[in-house]
Amino acid sequence: MSGDARHPRIGVSIIIVSFNARADLARCLESLHAAPPAASHEIIVVDNASTDGSVDAARRWSGVRVVELGVNGGFAHANNVGLALAGGDDILLLNSDTIVPPGAIDRLIAELERDPAVAVVGPRLVDGAGRAELSFGRMIGPFNEARQKRLARSGAVEALTRARGYPDWVSGACLMVRRADAEAVGGLDERFFMYTEDVDFCAAIRARGRRILFAPDVEVVHLRGRSAASAPAATAAAYRRSRLAFYEKHHPAWAPVLKLYLRIRGQF
Repeated sequence: MSGDARHPRIGVSIIIVSFNARADLARCLESLHAAPPAASHEIIVVDNASTDGSVDAARRWSGVRVVELGVNGGFAHANNVGLALAGGDDILLLNSDTIVPPGAIDRLIAELERDPAVAVVGPRLVDGAGRAELSFGRMIGPFNEARQKRLARSGAVEALTRARGYPDWVSGACLMVRRADAEAVGGLDERFFMYTEDVDFCAAIRARGRRILFAPDVEVVHLRGRSAASAPAATAAAYRRSRLAFYEKHHPAWAPVLKLYLRIRGQF
């Protein structure tokens, strides 16, 4: 996008979706305001009908645009609302349960600027104790899912997350994407209420011949599962629905098998 005196150019739009995680959202916004990126930026908080005062917490920060959704339409839908309002050349999809260290956003932008073939970049995600999360991987499928779970439980996560590479996807907890690439694929697929939307988004971008980069030199803290903890049963059900929708879209021959498996387990 271009800018002029009336509409100055914005380097990056930071989109944060919130749902009943007031303390985490406040902590995330505090980290962004304590050490804001050097690049011109805007912060857009899209709230999925929280009932815990998340909106009030977000509005305490100057320069934060808060969008209240009347109903919880899901993570993908809320991010798409933010995308439609965003004015940045780059877009950072950021979970409310993250803490962004000084300089991290600028380094993610620099990664995009370094290679025009890269459309998406994700940082190394660590928990509050500094333990790494396996936040990237191969395209989800029957065998890759098992492999990903095995690797995540292994002692290899620390070493795996130290290696720079070009995976099939990076986690939507902190995902930087060029605006042009996000628009070219129509944003996130809203059939995924919660979970797998980031894998699908990266797949759509890769289908256009673009690359996904995992950049381990950039670290962001991810305090996982805070919103999910507020409604565990609903979250588990949403995960199953998204997983099934993913297989119906990407692996239709396997979808009946997954549906039968979930039915046998009493989860469908």
